[in-house]
Amino acid sequence: MFPTVREVIALDPVRHGEPRVVAAGSALDRPVRWVHVAEVPDIATLLRGGELVLTTGIGLPADDEGLRAFIADLAGVGVAGLVVELGRRYSGSVPKVMAAAAERRGLPLIELRRATPFVRITEAVHALIVDAQLTELRATEEIHQRFTELSVEGAEPTEVLHQAAELSGCPVVLENLSRQVLAYDTAGDSAELLLDGWEQHSRRIQPAGRTAYDAGWLVTTVGARGQDWGRLLLRWPGAEAPPTRLSILLERAASTLALGRLIRRDAESLERQAHRTLLTVLLDHSRPVDEVALRARALGVPLERHPLVGVVVRHRLDEPVPPARLRDLSEAVGQALREASLTGLTSALDEAAVGALVALRGDEERALSAFAVALDRVRGAAAPPVIVAAGSRVEELRDARRSLVEARQVADAARHDRRDVAVFRLPHVGLAGLLHLLRDEPRLQTFVERELGGLLAYDARHPKEQLLGTLRAYLDSGRNKSAAAAATHLSRPALYERLARISRILRVDLDSVESCLSLHVALLALEAVRESNMKH
Repeated sequence: MFPTVREVIALDPVRHGEPRVVAAGSALDRPVRWVHVAEVPDIATLLRGGELVLTTGIGLPADDEGLRAFIADLAGVGVAGLVVELGRRYSGSVPKVMAAAAERRGLPLIELRRATPFVRITEAVHALIVDAQLTELRATEEIHQRFTELSVEGAEPTEVLHQAAELSGCPVVLENLSRQVLAYDTAGDSAELLLDGWEQHSRRIQPAGRTAYDAGWLVTTVGARGQDWGRLLLRWPGAEAPPTRLSILLERAASTLALGRLIRRDAESLERQAHRTLLTVLLDHSRPVDEVALRARALGVPLERHPLVGVVVRHRLDEPVPPARLRDLSEAVGQALREASLTGLTSALDEAAVGALVALRGDEERALSAFAVALDRVRGAAAPPVIVAAGSRVEELRDARRSLVEARQVADAARHDRRDVAVFRLPHVGLAGLLHLLRDEPRLQTFVERELGGLLAYDARHPKEQLLGTLRAYLDSGRNKSAAAAATHLSRPALYERLARISRILRVDLDSVESCLSLHVALLALEAVRESNMKH
């Protein structure tokens, strides 16, 4: 940063001259780029702006119009200020017409009431300027080094913005072309003050050029290869435009973001990353709900004052889904929400499922049905089948986790259900689904061990017999021994012998409807518990 006129006045060589500000005292914070000594009236033609002009006034015009023109020329080229040493041309004070012209033009005018060698002033000021330039160079070098490291590491957008905010000390916001916030760093300020009403505020910021300053914000366009996809904005608190160093910083941050997007072009979009972060926060309770609501609103997904329902879409396959296919499903869910005129957060939840927190406007069942129809249309007839499951409706964002968890459990429980159900809800999952929801409950696991523990231990000692499969076939066939024998490829006498052995091991009567019902429930629960253990 260059020294200001105010800082120059405070230097010892200038204070030696007993300086007094006689005009435009409100403009003393102008930066001084250089110091120039001049004793001729047409000096303005040799200046480029930002200079502090020192003069004794010896060569200045004698008439009022000449003095007004001299001041106008200096103000016209943008000099930082004019310092006049009294004694050689002017005694007592500078001419009133000069002071009035400087005040009207907003040009700081300072008189030195005591003779001062100008060389001492220029040396002191130029030393400050050189120090400022060296500081600027060091800061610029640090910017290049920091963002080069981030580019090499493939840093996430949140880390890039954190570094930009840390280096500048200013809040930074990354938005897409629709003025929705993708990421931000408040630099210690209030997130609510920064993001509230963001879209409307952002649309009022209209800089001229790819990197420019407007309305208190330094803005640069983010994109590469001729495809712009967002803007990076830095809030600058100063009255004057921010220094060049910050423009360099913002452009390097934008380049790092653009490069990272090119590297991750096969990965999920930044919008989907932002959605995933917020859904994770809701599921893990890792941030205050108010912050989630604020960030979602800035992302263009208002969640307050609307009923909410958690939705999970998953493939029927039990094995993990390839990342590319899961990304396609996530994008399809987002597009289906838009086509159904719904808003919500959508993201992959794990290796097999995509979750959505949907804000409802109108009838719940109609909205979910419209979403399911739109999803089928977006994915196409050739896409592998999926399950759409929804949790219970909740009225507050703080209860959204319960709806999302329920939707995920219903989707898991329904994956073997072959019924043609557009959206599975808790009542659809039946007994097997209920046991699946309770699979981590210790009391259910105790029940399984009590009912089937002896048979499981026997099968472990006699792996060739596997009596558990015989029992399952017998119960699945409705205790029809002929059907069970056919299903197990056993003769009827062999089946009878095995059933008798099972009865002795478990100490139950297999002709009892109540005993067989209890065993059947235990078998279904065992399947749910084993599937849970496989996932863990």
